[in-house]
Amino acid sequence: MNILQGIIIGIVQGLTEFLPVSSSAHLIFIQKLLGVESSLAFSTFLHLGTLLAVLCFFRADVYKLIKAWWLTIDDLLQRRFMEGLYGDVYKRLSWYVILATIPVAIVGLLFESHVDALFAGALYAPAFFLFVTGTILYISQRFASGKIDMSNLGWFQSLFMGLGQACAILPGLSRSGTTIAAGLIAGLDKEFAAKFSFILSIPAIFGAFIVQFKDIGTAIGADSAAVLLGFIAAFISGYLAIKWLLDLIQNKSLDIFALYCWIVGIVVFLGSIANIF
Repeated sequence: MNILQGIIIGIVQGLTEFLPVSSSAHLIFIQKLLGVESSLAFSTFLHLGTLLAVLCFFRADVYKLIKAWWLTIDDLLQRRFMEGLYGDVYKRLSWYVILATIPVAIVGLLFESHVDALFAGALYAPAFFLFVTGTILYISQRFASGKIDMSNLGWFQSLFMGLGQACAILPGLSRSGTTIAAGLIAGLDKEFAAKFSFILSIPAIFGAFIVQFKDIGTAIGADSAAVLLGFIAAFISGYLAIKWLLDLIQNKSLDIFALYCWIVGIVVFLGSIANIF
């Protein structure tokens, strides 16, 4: 893999990690198109780039969540845990993030290797699920923006979005797309559904980074320049993708992404079946 290929793959990772179009499917497609096979270690750096992007963008919220969660531990020791939760929205949100992360943690630990083996080398499978992503997005846009936000978010809505995120272990199902769609179906305000989706991505991406951490050394020794520039490209494009989607979702529909997923999914699916790709 050369430097240009590393940058291109990094840009694709950063954009598609947060836009509702499935990063896993697009990474499979772009690597096939470029004729390269990136290492698991390179994927680790890409995840680190997108992780830093979301941490940087939501740095104020992340700080408040970590601080609030730590205070709940003191509340627990002082036997005022529930009182503390009801008195501080960030304390509640910190535990809702943990609750919503449990499904993807369980599914990832139990089934990720099986899913990777099942989808290895087959373009028609992620193409099919990319089409499914488009359909989920289209259906979710038919729901009016709800009234649930940070102040009245409950455990059910959090868990429902977490289940949506767990489903996105399938290549082609967009993590941001399924979680935002789940939020809209559960009655969340559009802007908060997107924001909570991005916050939920932090432990999910961090978990993927930790699992792959052991391979970082091999990446540095092999294609260090391509890896480094791919990491930077993923960070910048990821940050811009978050900003763009938050601006877009306030006043416009996500139907454009549904249409995009349908078109790309159909083209790649038919091309794979016909052995064109």
